[in-house]
Amino acid sequence: MRRVVITGMGAVTPLGNDVESTWTAVKAGKCGIAPITHFDTTNRKVKVAAEVKGFEPEQVIDKKELRKMDRFCQFAIVAAEEAVKQAALDFETEDTNRIGAMIASGIGGLETIDAESRKGNEKGYDRVSPYFIPMAISNMAAGQIAIRYGLHGMCNCVVTACASGSNAIGDSFRHIRDGYAEVMLAGGTEAAITELGIGGFTSLHALSDTEDPNRASIPFDKARNGFVMGEGAGILVLEELEHALNRGAQILGEIVGYGSNCDGYHITAPAPDGSGAAACMEQAMQDARIHATDISYINAHGTSTPMNDKCETLAVKKAFGEQAKNVLMSSTKSMTGHLLGASGAVEAVICVEALKDQFAPATIHYEQADEECDLQIVPNEGINAKITYVMSNSLGFGGHNASLIFTNYRA
Repeated sequence: MRRVVITGMGAVTPLGNDVESTWTAVKAGKCGIAPITHFDTTNRKVKVAAEVKGFEPEQVIDKKELRKMDRFCQFAIVAAEEAVKQAALDFETEDTNRIGAMIASGIGGLETIDAESRKGNEKGYDRVSPYFIPMAISNMAAGQIAIRYGLHGMCNCVVTACASGSNAIGDSFRHIRDGYAEVMLAGGTEAAITELGIGGFTSLHALSDTEDPNRASIPFDKARNGFVMGEGAGILVLEELEHALNRGAQILGEIVGYGSNCDGYHITAPAPDGSGAAACMEQAMQDARIHATDISYINAHGTSTPMNDKCETLAVKKAFGEQAKNVLMSSTKSMTGHLLGASGAVEAVICVEALKDQFAPATIHYEQADEECDLQIVPNEGINAKITYVMSNSLGFGGHNASLIFTNYRA
């Protein structure tokens, strides 16, 4: 089968507006969570989020075009530009019919929907922006990226809630491996820290209402009480191995396995026994033709909700058996918050960096062990470790599960 490698990465996250600053912050155990600044939280239950800071999209995107793009699209384009530059792709010499974009978003242009709904209520709905629809629809990040680079291959948007970013990467991996493309720009983007977005998740009792940023997103900690909303984007350039070698590209890592399935259980709650997520992890390992003993580190979905962390622990135990107690595991959402449809993509970037530096990131602010989450949760400080294969898990509302497996490239 055709091998698929990673030749470029880009990121806009609550920890930094590129890959280097994000990874440096992850290694240092920095927290990107702080009081919300996007809107006034007076009289609101939830007051903290993991916002992107100091974002200056006009450095990459023309100001005229910016006015036609929701924030989630802006994140995606800035991250894509970083990834494409690192990959050193020259689209003028490439067959762009064999290059595509699959950029996920769980919600799409929520900031635009929020703003234009208010305008419609105040001035009448015939007065909403003529760009409302193209700014709001979830597929527009993929479309804008394809337009920017003149890509004519498959252009798609995966919408599987919190699994979206991982599914976009996994589906792109298969698309290349099966011979339909040579290169795919793949990842996810999200910008849902709006009054409507936070309000909706608050009413769902999904968000932490803790006001202390250091105790709000605490995956696997017994005191956890909900997730913290994050925002940003992660984009990977995936490339068929021979294509990458022939053009002398720098290879950052390799994607070797992908699992995708559904609990078929509940619209928001995971299957209590973890069976769906476990089967997804097993599927990914079978796809990679490796065993549980080969996995050195798991970047857990780890949302900091009582049910998710407990059920994911059960799932790892089912999938890994006796090896579950030996594998290192952490949730970097303790630092980034939960980026919804972008979370799996940003975590994929983190996994590739973890392999490169042989470093397992921490679950920061971990204080109180939970007997129901009793695996090797790397606590508070990341550690140097021998890492051969990394698994990244994403588990979304609707029962959507995705698992990716990465390794360092070996000829």
